[in-house]
Amino acid sequence: MAKEGIHPNYRDVLFVDLSNGFKFVTRSCVSTKEMGKTDDGKELPMFKLDTSSESHPFYTGTQKSVNDMGGRVDKFFKKFGKTAAK
Repeated sequence: MAKEGIHPNYRDVLFVDLSNGFKFVTRSCVSTKEMGKTDDGKELPMFKLDTSSESHPFYTGTQKSVNDMGGRVDKFFKKFGKTAAK
């Protein structure tokens, strides 16, 4: 038998992306103070996120490449010069 009172509260938690309203449920032991409703009407502890895979530029394909930054890399190399390994 497991000891009482030493394990975290591992349960279903509703995570909400504040930037676009995307919701997903997963099991977690994160501490929450608010409750939220899922799309199917379940009331679960809710944790708010600033970004998720639905809004992060890397996962949405909107992240700019280092090469597409308007010549900033070239400007840096002109200003500070490339150092060759000797």
